[in-house]
Amino acid sequence: MAFRAFSFLLPRRHRPDENRPLFVQAPSEPPHFRRARADMIRHQLRSRGITDIAMLRAMARLPRHLFLPAGQQAKAYLDQAVGVEAEQSISQPFMVAIMTQHLKIQAGNRILEIGTGTGYQTALLAMLSHHVYTVERNAGLYDLARERLAGLGLANIFFQLGDGSAGWPQHAPYDRIIVTAAAPDIPPPLLDQLDINGRMIIPVGDRTEQQLIVVERSAGITTKKSLIQCRFVPLLGRFAWVI
Repeated sequence: MAFRAFSFLLPRRHRPDENRPLFVQAPSEPPHFRRARADMIRHQLRSRGITDIAMLRAMARLPRHLFLPAGQQAKAYLDQAVGVEAEQSISQPFMVAIMTQHLKIQAGNRILEIGTGTGYQTALLAMLSHHVYTVERNAGLYDLARERLAGLGLANIFFQLGDGSAGWPQHAPYDRIIVTAAAPDIPPPLLDQLDINGRMIIPVGDRTEQQLIVVERSAGITTKKSLIQCRFVPLLGRFAWVI
């Protein structure tokens, strides 16, 4: 499969810092969506121990409903995953938050995301970091995510259509890697592309149930820690579930 890489080079000059996430240029929205988003932050995230202030602020600003098909937007801020195009889903807000919090993103980080999906997680990462390199294997989702992200004013996202299990070696190493689909084991190319003192988060297990694993890499040592049980769609590719 041929690879295509794009970035949205929009006229934004400033970079995010630890205290102020990059503000997205979202269209006006009905007040009920803003209220639902505030309730999501309060009742689904803060009440469950999500404490990363920069991330919470970013999620409070990011219009999650814009990443869903029109017929599903009413479900955007519910405490559940929601089905989207191509028989995929957008993760439950709490799952997005816990994965992002455990990445421990710093403003200067370069992040590799495996599985662009709807683009919601991609936008959140871009608001918190320096650059995001995101890989999606499904051409339909890839095009939809690019379209949805184009209007948000995020100039630090680069896209590739291809096998996410192989990573994106041309831009390695990465400070952080996040995998939003489940693999039977950690793909070796992703470990190879994780920088020293880097962190990766990935669901690992069978096709029906997994453990969310945090990987930390230091000089000569790689450690793995299981966080919670989870359920993700399978990661398809040469170094994951073979198609």
